[in-house]
Amino acid sequence: MTRKIRVGVLSVAKIGTVKVIPAMQKCAHCEVTAIASRDPGRAQEAAAKLGIPTAYGSYEELLDDPSIEAIYNPLPNHLHVPWSIRAAEAGKHVLCEKPIGLDSAEVMRLIAARDRHGVKIGEAFMIHVHPQWLRTREIVQSGEIGELRAMHCVFSFFNRDAANIRNRPEYGGGALMDIGCYPIHASRWIFDSEPRRVSARIERDPEFGVDHTISGLLDFANGQALFTTSMQMNPYQRVHFFGTKGNVEIEIPFNAPPDRETKIFVRIGTAERTETFPVCDQYTLQGDAFASAILNGGDVPVPLENALGNMKVMEALLAAGKGSDA
Repeated sequence: MTRKIRVGVLSVAKIGTVKVIPAMQKCAHCEVTAIASRDPGRAQEAAAKLGIPTAYGSYEELLDDPSIEAIYNPLPNHLHVPWSIRAAEAGKHVLCEKPIGLDSAEVMRLIAARDRHGVKIGEAFMIHVHPQWLRTREIVQSGEIGELRAMHCVFSFFNRDAANIRNRPEYGGGALMDIGCYPIHASRWIFDSEPRRVSARIERDPEFGVDHTISGLLDFANGQALFTTSMQMNPYQRVHFFGTKGNVEIEIPFNAPPDRETKIFVRIGTAERTETFPVCDQYTLQGDAFASAILNGGDVPVPLENALGNMKVMEALLAAGKGSDA
């Protein structure tokens, strides 16, 4: 039997309990063996519901558990770096939710902690392992759509819950941090370079103070990426890549369903085709890829150097959009 990496989860955050943990429980190379909450009752409830063997009433107890080899960190954004550093200090590998931190200085501190303690730390951009994205990148890089010229993306949902952490500036809330990081990561990945300059238009919620809608333009050496992300629009997501000979469209780029096939649409000149991908759970694939990097000594799918690049672009967009804040 293949040895599995023993994973502990910091907090009972919804992204973990609803999506990531159930998916990781189907992994071939890792297993979730413990979960922690600052509320012992909530930890025990989550453990019982999800069939996790051990529940801890504090994050410290989980990090002190010598049987835990890796940590999945789905805490609010402002706690990503502090607790990932503490996990590294405890000798644990870390898979941390996006965005990796609040600014590039935080990410630099995390990189230093990773190097100091010799652990692996990755940012949880699950799209990086989904077959529809890997195929899209393959098509673009093959030259089938000619030279890549542009990416267009819209990603939105509606949330005006005052208690939700996405609407709390002190927790690193806002549309850019929550979902704007996706088109930034995707454009850097598919263009395979960093933008030379950026511009942005930001609208802020007058009550919460967070950016509820942001449109950004990233200028790469060989093309442009244009995106709009919003926490106050009807739910929608779509990504298009345009080249000199054709284009590729991803139907459900970010919240790819784990229970049905996914599709991309390819147009070369006037010819069109649909490519369909079998049912898979991107969070299962992400967990296995991260665990395999630990077991085999390879690279994690999204290393901290990549996360730092994403954070620098987000900082540049916020700076560029300051004059437009409404």
